[in-house]
Amino acid sequence: MNRLRLYGRVVRVLAVVSLGLGMASIFALLHRLHLNSAMDRRQRWTQFFMKRLSNALPFQVTVVGERPVTPMLWVSNHVSWTDIALLGQLTPLSFLSKAEVRSWPVAGWLADQAGSLFIRRGAGDSQTIREQMSRHLQQQHPLLMFPEGTTTDGRSVRTFHGRLLSAAIDSDVALQPVAIRYLRNGESDPIAPFIGDDDLLSHLLRLFAHEQAQVEIHLLEPIACEQQERAMLAFKAQEAIRQVVSGAPQPRPQTECEPAAA
Repeated sequence: MNRLRLYGRVVRVLAVVSLGLGMASIFALLHRLHLNSAMDRRQRWTQFFMKRLSNALPFQVTVVGERPVTPMLWVSNHVSWTDIALLGQLTPLSFLSKAEVRSWPVAGWLADQAGSLFIRRGAGDSQTIREQMSRHLQQQHPLLMFPEGTTTDGRSVRTFHGRLLSAAIDSDVALQPVAIRYLRNGESDPIAPFIGDDDLLSHLLRLFAHEQAQVEIHLLEPIACEQQERAMLAFKAQEAIRQVVSGAPQPRPQTECEPAAA
């Protein structure tokens, strides 16, 4: 039965990926024909895809807090590639990703067609990316980034790199801190983190071979950027997220429960 469940989950994910490839192909064709493929449309269709991918993953998701009604720069801790699907289902938005993602088979092309922005670590292009992020936000398109710059084991939060948060200051938008926690039997989940030399396929099969885990997504109090230095913004967001990840007691805002995956 466990093997049948594994195969069933893999087939379901492959079906969702096929859907995503079809959607991305349409956007690529529209671009080639110089037809309208506006960013807001890409973001809505990306959210549609992310919802279906999230439902195909072995997680039971609880969302705590209110989703913002105005475009913001979302900042989150980073545990796994699954963060992208789980956060991307919440609202139409784009992602800031490391440049290596663009070269990933299938996933890289999907991310590119969805309107992701890519940054090369250590390549000295932070000013260019900052300008791209600012234009994106000024056009009222929400954007999500992972300021740690890498994934962690989910039990702690690394230092947030603040230089790209200047885009929020330039665009006069607020920061939306997001804390994501993966739990299994009430403890930090050791299976969900995508770290070290892990590869995507092995990680996916390992996830599917186990029972559902629980995921908490905490949408924390937005942080106004006006008259603040980027270093202080980074520290405030990091501390707010760290308190949740460390398990510190939190106020109980509105809670939404997502359907469990099969």
